[in-house]
Amino acid sequence: MDFKNLAQQYKNELLENVVPFWENHSKDEEFGGYFTCLNRDGMVFDTDKFIWLQGREVWMFSTLFNKVEQKQQWLDMALHGAKFLQKYGHDGDLNWYFSLTREGKPLVQPYNIFSDCFATMAFGQLYKATGNEEYGQIAKNTFENILKRSDNPKGKYNKLVPGTRPLKGFSLPMILCNLSLEIEHLLPEQLVDETIEKVLHEVMDVFYQPDSGLILENVKPDGSFSDSFEGRLINPGHAIEAMWFIMDLSVRLQKPELAQKAVEIVLRTLEYGWDKEFDGIFYFLDIKGNPPQQLEWDQKLWWVHIESLISLIKGYALTGNKECLTWFEKVHDYTWSHFADPEHGEWFGYLNRRGEVLLPLKGGKWKGCFHVPRGLYQVWKTLETLK
Repeated sequence: MDFKNLAQQYKNELLENVVPFWENHSKDEEFGGYFTCLNRDGMVFDTDKFIWLQGREVWMFSTLFNKVEQKQQWLDMALHGAKFLQKYGHDGDLNWYFSLTREGKPLVQPYNIFSDCFATMAFGQLYKATGNEEYGQIAKNTFENILKRSDNPKGKYNKLVPGTRPLKGFSLPMILCNLSLEIEHLLPEQLVDETIEKVLHEVMDVFYQPDSGLILENVKPDGSFSDSFEGRLINPGHAIEAMWFIMDLSVRLQKPELAQKAVEIVLRTLEYGWDKEFDGIFYFLDIKGNPPQQLEWDQKLWWVHIESLISLIKGYALTGNKECLTWFEKVHDYTWSHFADPEHGEWFGYLNRRGEVLLPLKGGKWKGCFHVPRGLYQVWKTLETLK
């Protein structure tokens, strides 16, 4: 495998096709913030603003400024989104709404803790870029809120009847693996260490099932299996994405055995989640082989494949496991031939099971300036370290 040429391919795609797409099409010059509902060619088809995606785009442009090149236009782009978020994105107590109108009026209540997670990431990275204490404070205070809410993330917006079937989800400990490193520069060392220890235990001891080698999306509060739609749910993309967070932690903690374990889980999940008939990775599966409740279970999604590429190349870099390279090649070929759009820039997000484009959008309610550029950056930088 020609690592040098591959690194160049990922770098070029990031800097020449993907980042310019968002620079050219997503900035709302009139009301601030970003448009994310963009058609194939970048035309805006809806003007609502989703806090997840606003935060992610601020984070992405701050990261490009901090890690690739200190381009003023990237910093300006990040500041543009941050100003809108600061003014309209939360309720005054840093509880971040889910969505706003174009002008910034709240549409959906702050029920979703991931709005808070991406606001933390955004302001943490922007603080690094600017040294502005106000941004650092927003990131720190929001992170503290997240930790306070972690046992009941939806709080008063939870529609489940308490006590009947209590379950805890994988998503929050998974993202905290990444978030604790993302804003480590703003937190007391002890808090970072405690958070890392707790989430590592959750991901690797509670949600990971040694008998199947897979990670469940939901378990009972004591970590046991729930034979229900939610309890049987496998989300291959989530498990695989979480494993490169774990690999990053293995480097931070100097625990190579952790990277080894993460690689095993990635490979096992890919074997399980790969569509043997049409190729690509399934979106949702049921661990007992039952029909999943998600009707979109067999779609092929952009982020699942990009996150897999990150985990596979990091896994190879950290452990030298050749299986990672074999799978990397397979996922790379599928991803570039199905998701990339050389004609208009950026990537398609949603394919049907056969790999045909299901929606031609480049951004929407869930897809924004995040997984594609972050993935291209991560793979590019990792490939550069390989000989």
